[in-house]
Amino acid sequence: MTHTLVIDTSYGSTVGLVGYEPIIETDSRTHVERLQVNISRACEQVNIQPQDISRIIVGTGPGPFTGLRAGIVTAKALAFATGAQLIGQNILDAQALLGLLRKEDGSLTSIAGEQTQDSEPDPDGPHRLILAVNDARRRQLYFQLVDAQAYLNALRTSQPVEERGRIATLIGMDIDYPDNIVQRVNAVVQQLREADGRGRQIDIVVDVIGHGSQRYSQAWNQLEHPGTVLDASLPEQGEPGLRAFAELALTQLNAGATPASAEPLYLRRPDVSIPNPLKHVLNHGAATAADSR
Repeated sequence: MTHTLVIDTSYGSTVGLVGYEPIIETDSRTHVERLQVNISRACEQVNIQPQDISRIIVGTGPGPFTGLRAGIVTAKALAFATGAQLIGQNILDAQALLGLLRKEDGSLTSIAGEQTQDSEPDPDGPHRLILAVNDARRRQLYFQLVDAQAYLNALRTSQPVEERGRIATLIGMDIDYPDNIVQRVNAVVQQLREADGRGRQIDIVVDVIGHGSQRYSQAWNQLEHPGTVLDASLPEQGEPGLRAFAELALTQLNAGATPASAEPLYLRRPDVSIPNPLKHVLNHGAATAADSR
């Protein structure tokens, strides 16, 4: 039997084995310390040993440095010790998927979905975009903007990740302040209207999905057509969310692509920088490092 472990520390900590309820820690002050404990708990719930894990799906962010690094290092160490396959999955694609799969009652449908007439988009309905976000702290958000239906179609037809991004991504993964994000999204909306040829007659709705969305809810009022605002994460949506997160990562394999590496996506520029050269003062010798001490 294949056992797939999911570890995501892009926001808080979510640990669980696919097919079972995840263990979720939302306190960012303690989630790193409890990571190993929660992995052990997850294995005990299923009555398996860590060496029985055959695949590990790890969230690669973008997210805060310390928590993200702790989750990825733990996943790498466990994969090395057990021989499990290790696959990385970024959280912004997962947040976009949450916006696609979530029903009105809060339950999730599968990626494959039911190909019924009701599940097909209404040609006269709004053109739906999803602004996937994750809290970057310091009043900033990690984000990307995708075309909802194009993204879902790319998933259902097993398009490689690169092709999926080319088809569906309108603003690539980035970090910015909420007000700036709104301006950038509105610019894309205007471009879509112009490309459509119907000017402002086209109805475009922007859903905002992911952690941090509720904190900056006032900013979304400046979107031309704001839709749903959901402050949540796909792997936190119980067993169905954990399964969907793993399935999203495995679409890479279904498309015949090399799985994404388990390397962290930080995006934020480092706080430290190389200092400017020491100044030379007129009528004095050349400045040296000793002079600065």
